[in-house]
Amino acid sequence: MSRRVLISGSVAFDTIMVFEGHFKDHILPDRAHMLNVSFLAPRLKRELGGCAANIAFNLAALGGEPVVLAAVGHDGADYVHHLSTLGIDTSQIKQLDAHFTAQAFITTDLADNQIIAFHPGAMSEAHAVQASQSSAGAAWGIVAPNGKQAMLQHAREFAEQRIPFIFDPGQGLPMFDGEELRALIGQATAVTVNDYEAGLLSERTGWPEAQIAGKVQALIVTRGGQGSRLYRGGETVDIPPVAIGKALDPTGCGDAYRGGLLYGLAQGWDWIDAARLGSVLGAIKIEHQGAQNHPLARDEVARRFAQTYGRSPW
Repeated sequence: MSRRVLISGSVAFDTIMVFEGHFKDHILPDRAHMLNVSFLAPRLKRELGGCAANIAFNLAALGGEPVVLAAVGHDGADYVHHLSTLGIDTSQIKQLDAHFTAQAFITTDLADNQIIAFHPGAMSEAHAVQASQSSAGAAWGIVAPNGKQAMLQHAREFAEQRIPFIFDPGQGLPMFDGEELRALIGQATAVTVNDYEAGLLSERTGWPEAQIAGKVQALIVTRGGQGSRLYRGGETVDIPPVAIGKALDPTGCGDAYRGGLLYGLAQGWDWIDAARLGSVLGAIKIEHQGAQNHPLARDEVARRFAQTYGRSPW
């Protein structure tokens, strides 16, 4: 059985800064219309990121077979080479020398709230990559935040090639109107969002969560420290969170979850166990700085899975 997973999404650099306070103490609600706030961030680090690369990192570390569908700029060659050394198929990453690679500037406060500025760069031209060129034998796909045209195109190509795929709009959700979102959900096999995005998706489509769930095999809503909620086959299953040591950095936790989820699905697992594995990876990730610096030894993953859910996943 093929385990290849096609991952449409961004490959980006993350510049991460930590504000050693709380945003809420410095943003005055009655002055939001004239916001002019500066946050001193004594800690700064540049990390490898982008949702497609992050998902692929987690998937490859478990022994999966990710294929990244993305575009990078003239500054992205070393990053692409690094991904290939991890066992990630980078043959469908296109380098566009007229652009910078996508870059996120992330400021996190002590409550793990984030303010993010994002420059899309080459990501805006990711539709130059055709999913159909790498679709043969793919077990699953995911359409994660990418250039808008690429997300629409890759969803259409997955549907035409009959590749089951997850629609994961993430921070790209505001780019789409209700009609576009309803069409994307109609093409998808499953939808993954966090709890904030779930509310926005319902508002844009006019469909409550239960109605969205009825149009796909599964809807998964991640809820941070409260775990995640799986809607499947007319039932709702709460996936308990995995205990963590110290939360250091939430950046990339959602992508780690999706990496675990896709690994399970590509192995033929049911939705509950796949979501549980996603929860384990998200918990391991939050204990480390950056989106791709956490170790994923299979023995440790199995131990934490068993500790939370009563048995090993392997």
